[in-house]
Amino acid sequence: MGPEALSGLLSNLPSVEDNNLIVGYEKSDDAAVYKVSEELALIQTLDFFMPMVEDPYIFGQVAAANSLSDVYAMGGEPKTAMNIVCFPEKMDIEILGEILRGGAEKIAEAGAVLSGGHTVHDDGIKYGLSVTGFVHPDKVMKNYGSKEGDVLILTKPIGTGIISTAYKVGEASQRAIDEMVENMTTLNKYAMDIIKKYPVSACTDITGFGFLGHAYEMADASDVTYDLHRDLIPYIEEAKEYAQEFYITGGGQKNRVFAEKHVDMGDTPFWMQEIMFDPQTSGGLLFSVEEKYAGEVLEELNKLEIKSAIVGMVEKRGEKIINVG
Repeated sequence: MGPEALSGLLSNLPSVEDNNLIVGYEKSDDAAVYKVSEELALIQTLDFFMPMVEDPYIFGQVAAANSLSDVYAMGGEPKTAMNIVCFPEKMDIEILGEILRGGAEKIAEAGAVLSGGHTVHDDGIKYGLSVTGFVHPDKVMKNYGSKEGDVLILTKPIGTGIISTAYKVGEASQRAIDEMVENMTTLNKYAMDIIKKYPVSACTDITGFGFLGHAYEMADASDVTYDLHRDLIPYIEEAKEYAQEFYITGGGQKNRVFAEKHVDMGDTPFWMQEIMFDPQTSGGLLFSVEEKYAGEVLEELNKLEIKSAIVGMVEKRGEKIINVG
């Protein structure tokens, strides 16, 4: 379901107004944030999905990293996590054990506590987490607030959906698979530990709506235009070849339908468009920060294993919400 349709459904739900709810679903943000005191706010999020890799242990790691990511995208620290599992009744229970082991290891790496969970029988496997995190009420990072003149930085390369599609039909190289797995299993904790030291104006993680879908949401909610430089946008190298061979995703086409009318693609080649619309699992963080801090934060980020990149600038709101050049 696209964000516009989902927003329409949510707008019709009964709700109770509470001034302590700092972030709800109004701006399509990554998680809910509730103020408990002048010093503490709770972050709540939930996410789960079907396997995108065959190895159940790696799938557990990826799903957990993806669920934890929403807390990091808000500038918070995960504290507790609960498993959400759908599992076929007749399938080998050891497979479930490996999924949960992978998830538990990522929860521990995040410094959070696994506090339980819920399992139901289903025709297919699904796994994820409900996560609670802490953040100071004055330090919540939202997916809106980008200011004209800010620099846009992305902390992981994109293209994992396209690589996954090629992988499922046996066409992905081992190098591409390894890089995809490294991307998806790396916690956004390490990037956020650096980012939160700077006056970031807006932040989100790149997941199912793809790089352009999430960039559009941020720019639109901030009432600005993002000028993106396609030659600077990092992607897994083999994603270009696989996109040219049309190993593309249905989710990517939905993202195109959702965002394309708001984007001026210029002369961007089809394969690069597909990479930018490609749905990501446990993708990186996209954030905006004042230009004077960009070099410093990027230097720190690029000491990490996965390199970050400046991908564009924030401009005054124009005819299109995203310009790609």
